[in-house]
Amino acid sequence: MLNTNDILETINMIRQENLDIRTITMGISLLDCISDDKSRLEAKIYDKITKSARDLVKTALDLEQTYGIPIINKRVSVTPISLVGADFGPEEYVRLAGVLEKAANELGINFIGGFGALVQKGMTRGAKNLIEAIPEALSTTTKVCSSVNVASTKAGINMDAVKRMGEIMRETAILTKDNDSIGCAKLVVFANIPEDNPFMAGAMHGMGESDTVINVGVSGPGVVASAIKREGFCDFSRLADTIKKTAFKITRVGQLIAYEASKRLNTPYGIIDLSLAPTPAVGDSVAHILENMGLEKCGTHGTTAALAMLNDAVKKGGVMASSHVGGLSGAFIPVSEDAGMISAAECGALTIEKLEAMTAVCSVGLDMIAVPGDTPASTLSGIIADEIAIGVINNKTTAVRLIPVIGKDVGESVEFGGLLGHAPIMPLNKYSSEEFISRGGRIPAPIHSLRN
Repeated sequence: MLNTNDILETINMIRQENLDIRTITMGISLLDCISDDKSRLEAKIYDKITKSARDLVKTALDLEQTYGIPIINKRVSVTPISLVGADFGPEEYVRLAGVLEKAANELGINFIGGFGALVQKGMTRGAKNLIEAIPEALSTTTKVCSSVNVASTKAGINMDAVKRMGEIMRETAILTKDNDSIGCAKLVVFANIPEDNPFMAGAMHGMGESDTVINVGVSGPGVVASAIKREGFCDFSRLADTIKKTAFKITRVGQLIAYEASKRLNTPYGIIDLSLAPTPAVGDSVAHILENMGLEKCGTHGTTAALAMLNDAVKKGGVMASSHVGGLSGAFIPVSEDAGMISAAECGALTIEKLEAMTAVCSVGLDMIAVPGDTPASTLSGIIADEIAIGVINNKTTAVRLIPVIGKDVGESVEFGGLLGHAPIMPLNKYSSEEFISRGGRIPAPIHSLRN
């Protein structure tokens, strides 16, 4: 039986506290598109994507009208393209990125993910060539997103790939320098990449997934922040309980949309991603959640503990609301996309070192961080290596999305617009990582990976 108070509470969450469905993402397998004829492969990829997702945007808009719940992004993720293109050269992979862009434009979606490779233990020729193609692919498209998995707890860290990704990140920044190096906002380097993540830029359709699937990412940091504020000063047990109950309600909204989208699109329902995904909008900030717990500013001492409790409570509440939870599921801390994080970084309370510590207890990792444009590729690789090591050792997903903004330095800021927000250029350690990164090879898997 419907409870009037629950209905009114949900309406208030939407109207006053920025509750939304951050994304409906359709995952599409391209394995049946593989062909020796490269032109035929391109045509099959375009046809498969546009036919499978032809009603995605319309369905999302209909669901918004029916339930009054904003659905911010409509997206598609595909099989990692290096597995489909195989023996393509870099130029041919760039052309394939154009095919993905054309399909995305035809569908009217916001982003398409999967222009990526899995290289945690080594690189095939196809994976190497796709990685070489990333800078040009991202500089000549607007909706294509790229992810590269360079490590896993089982395989260890492919340091050759880490080195190359630092260089690729810098090359992408240079090619998109006229637009504040925004190409790097569509490029993410992973450890332990999930196969069912609906959030960009790291979304891909994993090898163990069905032919097509619907994954939904919920949001709602504003709802959680308001709940904590209403609770007032209380102990942490009560605070955690408040967060759990709130996460439960948010997730139930997401599950409703996921089930309805799945039914209307005649596509299997995959997972709900519980991640608290912030925006630059006032009142939609993970940092403000932490500050509502009693921290004067996000980044001060106690921030990591507060984030750990938040992340755990969100997951506990979410898994009670849905039987199929996946993706990343936790709190995102992208600097440029979170008004509170932006403010904390601008005043110096939040540093990249503190962000790295925070990533040990939350989702994703070092995300949407603008750094000086003259940052050496080896320094970018060193940052990637540090963050990836946290994921490998702790058997969790971590990732890096850095933006070396060409022509800008510490003290300046960059404006990306929309959900990508704006960010101050954050200072980095000036000492070199060059010799360390140049060693290459693999950092072995940790001993606890031997669980067979």
